Order: sequence, then structure tokens, then C-alpha cells
Amino acid sequence: MGGNRMQNPWEKIPLKDYEAHMSLESVRQLQAMHEIMRDQLNVYPAESLMILGVAGGNGVDYVREKAGEGNLKKVYGVDVNPSYLETVRQRYADLKGILECIRVNLRKEPGRLPQAEFVIANLLIEYVGCACFQDVIRKVRPIYVSCVIQINAVKTGETWVSDSPYLHVFDDLESVHHQMEEQMVKESMRQIGYLAKGSWEYPLPNGKKLERMDFAMSHAI
Repeated sequence: MGGNRMQNPWEKIPLKDYEAHMSLESVRQLQAMHEIMRDQLNVYPAESLMILGVAGGNGVDYVREKAGEGNLKKVYGVDVNPSYLETVRQRYADLKGILECIRVNLRKEPGRLPQAEFVIANLLIEYVGCACFQDVIRKVRPIYVSCVIQINAVKTGETWVSDSPYLHVFDDLESVHHQMEEQMVKESMRQIGYLAKGSWEYPLPNGKKLERMDFAMSHAI
């Protein structure tokens, strides 16, 4: 990594601020995504899993349960922020040998990713865009993909980052944020051979909602 490497905005956001914002009662996205991860892990039979944008490992405790059952043999936690990954290693030290944390800038180096049967990408596509996500999925070649996007409330002046005392921490994300819609994601996945298996909505306290969409490689349906 040279000194001239342009830093990704996510590398500058402290995990404690991110998790504090996401868990506020007025936001509750951390809690919602924890439950979504449980649902995601209970659906598809896969021995290898990749969690894109793993952050602090929210929901990885359910991975522990699956690994204990002998179903999951390998889990890759992928993020661009090295301090996030170090926290994941510390929080889930008992998963050593199963959980492997990989620092990758998905927008610049998707070719560094290994293959996995199942990919989970929650609140990630907004920050890499559909074209980059297609490149990632082509490289990883999962059988199943489950992703979550944020659907914003229709209000005048509503921002995609919920109001909170930590709002300033996310200022630089504007440069990498892409507003996502369900049909955009479904069409981009169809273009690379993945068919929709279902979608589910999870309402949030501030009028926004999370939308989970699942896909399977066309020959697997």
C-alpha cells in the first residue's frame, strides 16, 4: 500500500461511532440486521459463506451456531477497514480456523476475493454500486446471494443517513453512496445469471425500511 493510496471513506469511520449510530432507538438498523442475518443463515445449505462489508461482525454469532452444527466449514469476513476486521477477529476468536477476515477494496480489487457458495451483502451495494457488485459476484461465483438495501422514507428533505448525534461521522460517504431501488438490484443480478427467489421488508422506526432480496444462480433454481 503506497502512501498515495486514496483512502476509502469507510476507513475513516470509527466502529464505535458507526455501531452507536446504527443502534440508536430512532435508527435500530444494527438490531434489525442482526435478526436478518439469522434469517439469512437459516435458509440456504452452504459450506462456505462470504459476508461482504462485515464491519464489526454484527450477526456473526449466528455463524457460530451454524459452525457448531457442522454445517459451515469456512466463513470469509470482508471489509475495507482493517480496524473493523481486527475487532471481528477479537470478538469471534473462538471461530479461528473457520472465520477468515480479508481486507479488500471491492471497487478496486475484487479479483482478490476467494470463491464461496453463499454471499451475504447487507447495506453494501449502496456503497459500491451495481456494476461493482456484479464484478464481485462473478469472481466469488456463489450459488446463493442474499442482500439488504435501505429504502428511504418519502419526505421532503429526508436524507439517506438518519439523523443522530453521530451524523457528521458519515459526511464523506456521500462521495461513494448510490441510492438503490429493488428493481435496479434485481435487473443487475439477472444480467449475470441470478434469479430472484424472494424479497422481504423490515420497517424501521424513522419511516425508512430495509429490504432483503435473495437470489440463486439460475441453474440452482
